[in-house]
Amino acid sequence: MSITFVHLSDIHFGQEKGGVVVVHDDAKMRLIDDLAEMIKRSPERKATGVIITGDIAYAGKTHEYKCAASWLDKVATAAGCAITDIMVVPGNHDIDRDEISSSAQWQLSEIVSKGEQALDRFLENERDRAVLYDRFTAYIPFAEAYNCSMDCQGGLASKRVVDLVPGRSLQFIGLNSALVCKARDKEGELLLGARQRVLPVQPGQELVVLCHHPLHWLQDSKDARRFVRSRARVFISGHEHKPAVRVEAIEPGCDLMTLEAGATVPPTAGGPFTYTYNIIEFGWDPDDDQLKVAVHPRAWDDESKRFTEDTHRLGGREPVHLLGCPNFRNAPPVQSSARKPDNETVELAPVTVRDDASAFEEVMIPADYSLVLLRFFRDLSDGQRLAVLVKLGALPIDWSETSSHALERQVLDALVRAGRTEELKQAIEEQQVLNQKKGDAT
Repeated sequence: MSITFVHLSDIHFGQEKGGVVVVHDDAKMRLIDDLAEMIKRSPERKATGVIITGDIAYAGKTHEYKCAASWLDKVATAAGCAITDIMVVPGNHDIDRDEISSSAQWQLSEIVSKGEQALDRFLENERDRAVLYDRFTAYIPFAEAYNCSMDCQGGLASKRVVDLVPGRSLQFIGLNSALVCKARDKEGELLLGARQRVLPVQPGQELVVLCHHPLHWLQDSKDARRFVRSRARVFISGHEHKPAVRVEAIEPGCDLMTLEAGATVPPTAGGPFTYTYNIIEFGWDPDDDQLKVAVHPRAWDDESKRFTEDTHRLGGREPVHLLGCPNFRNAPPVQSSARKPDNETVELAPVTVRDDASAFEEVMIPADYSLVLLRFFRDLSDGQRLAVLVKLGALPIDWSETSSHALERQVLDALVRAGRTEELKQAIEEQQVLNQKKGDAT
């Protein structure tokens, strides 16, 4: 069977001013119309999820993510997936430049000039880490809502596993290439660091790496490229707004596909830039134990004012790529019951999506856990989240410390493990009702 993802990048919510707001809003709604029609024609008639390779917001502000959340709900509905089935990584526009303090500016300058040694020094100190990650103050809860927990100790932006067939899976790994972004960045100044750069290897599982910046923007690009070339099958990036795809034979039986995204909403639509998005299908090829990737690029046609098939930016009409997969070959063979020809009609089991960052390794996850997570982190303010946790007795009533999102997630997960999901839902709903009343009063 195949799994399908809607791929968006560089949406830049909040960039619009004046009449451009109307123009961009229209393009976003036409994207939803086009996506719904494309999904209707797909074999499964629904997508597995949505992936976004950074720059969701324009200035990293809370209100920009609220606008993004509302639109993404519509995108997910058009795609036929749950509104929680979204995976994100941050881009340079997802940092709040107003949160770059003089201390943060000094840290970033040190990292640019001294490299990974300086980064490691700052990551080892709790206060220095807090200064470094304050720039993501609005992005972090937005990403947490989609179970894309940013590792605020220099680690990954997200990770998720999706099964293709029993014994063959894809792990989507999200990198935080915006870790050392500042007000203005130069190519070659950014840094991943070893905590992100070193990619895992597991038999039966191939990697799809999501990263906002192409690798040549990194100080550690040489070593990062070695890990990507040897351990990833697909590398997807954004940032430069220049759609391109290429497949590189790393060695016999080992290929790497690199997909560079255009901007879903560029600052201005004209010249070489226009509104774009992709639909990407991943499948397992049983004949050669390979990964099959089909990219369906969509682009804005200004004459008809709608999205159409993009027949030139990604190398032709809906190219299909077969990628050699050493991690598939190094795993036990797939059972014959899973080997079904593409043209044979079979009853398909639901796609299994697993979040390796979940705290629920040995307990049953409530079916509505993802929605609780979404409502808690995305739809409630910092104060409202604290009010929910205090009301449920998870934090003392006189709690006065600053609570990190990691702590809030730990406490929320503990409540769910304790079987208090319904209480959580009710407390969240009460806060949302209060929001609605305040809105009506104004």
